[in-house]
Amino acid sequence: MNRRIYTLLLHLLVPLIVLRLLWRAWKAPAYARRIGERFALGLPAMKKGGIWVHAVSLGESIAAAPMIRELLARYPHLPVTVTCMTPTGSERIQALFGDRVQHCYLPYDFPWASARFLRRIRPRLAVIMETELWPNHIHRCARRGIPVVLANARLSERSARGYARLRKLTAPMLAELALIAAQTEVEAERFRQLGARSGCVEVTGSIKFDLTVDPALQVRATQLRQDWQAAARPVWIAASTHAGEDEIVLAAHRQVLATHPQALLILVPRHPERFQGVFELCQREGFATRRRSLDEPVLDDTRVLLGDTLGELLFLYALADLAFVGGSLVPNGGHNLLEPAALGKPLLSGPHLFNFLEIAMQLRGAGDLLEVEDVEGLQRQVRSLFDEPSRAASMADAGLSVIKANQGALGLLLAGLARLLPSK
Repeated sequence: MNRRIYTLLLHLLVPLIVLRLLWRAWKAPAYARRIGERFALGLPAMKKGGIWVHAVSLGESIAAAPMIRELLARYPHLPVTVTCMTPTGSERIQALFGDRVQHCYLPYDFPWASARFLRRIRPRLAVIMETELWPNHIHRCARRGIPVVLANARLSERSARGYARLRKLTAPMLAELALIAAQTEVEAERFRQLGARSGCVEVTGSIKFDLTVDPALQVRATQLRQDWQAAARPVWIAASTHAGEDEIVLAAHRQVLATHPQALLILVPRHPERFQGVFELCQREGFATRRRSLDEPVLDDTRVLLGDTLGELLFLYALADLAFVGGSLVPNGGHNLLEPAALGKPLLSGPHLFNFLEIAMQLRGAGDLLEVEDVEGLQRQVRSLFDEPSRAASMADAGLSVIKANQGALGLLLAGLARLLPSK
């Protein structure tokens, strides 16, 4: 399939695209807002001539945050425009940066929508986070002489096979990229094999290692636990859970309570549209549950705190003694393991970590990641870590050592961006 056939198919799929958007809006009302932006209609007023950063969803927005902060500091004279595709990503961007950046949804990959969007912002440089590749957006940038960088680039073996099947479409697209800053040499070679120019592929590592945690965060979390009179209670968090995982986590928590009756679970569903359903699940399962969004205090009889807020995940991690990271008991590929590791938390996950294989391998090898398969494995490891604080502390130290050993990717990436950014 070449780009013309892809574009034709994309237009033929417009009714399905609209129906899917409406279905998402039905499940999550935030999708019903700013629909015009997805078709390059009603875009906000933008200053031109700056840097455009695309972070498709919440995870990429969080990963891009340190880079965006550095771009704002290093190029204060240039406007920075940040786009995404999801309401959670949008809310996170606005919470992190407010009016320091320009923001809208990235229009769908129609040539006319891309042209209208690029006319609105006329960027000097485009930076796409991870592997959000859109043939028409990239081609339009190349035609206009706008360098496009794939930052923090990752490409799993499965994704590479998918791209290889569409080589006539993907090879020309990859060849138009000015820089691919890959996380690992293995991924860099996959990009080369798919058609990226060898001289444009560099291994910079993952900028997710370059996160910094404000020391005041842990101080604030410690104070809140004292306010709850929960400083001595064993607390664990199950974060970024997906459908099918909450039941496993709650069943494990029930068994944990059998030996640690004061244990508190902080349960944080990945998607806001699931908050209410997970709250009702906790109630049906008989757990005394409080909702973070209502700022309800944790009481002696509280057994579950539902993390139904946005932008607070780091703080919720800080409240816990150990962390299970979701999206991994179901074949979703996992979520960011480095945030709880940076806070000094022993880590648990399921076996499905194909989106974070290199990071998981390093954490596992250092001793700060225990993988579990089911309810039995999860409850056994949680109870073991509660019973063995010295082991938990050793795991936490191991995770911090992995982060420190891998920092520096952000500096390499920024150096690459500086080489491509026109001086005028």
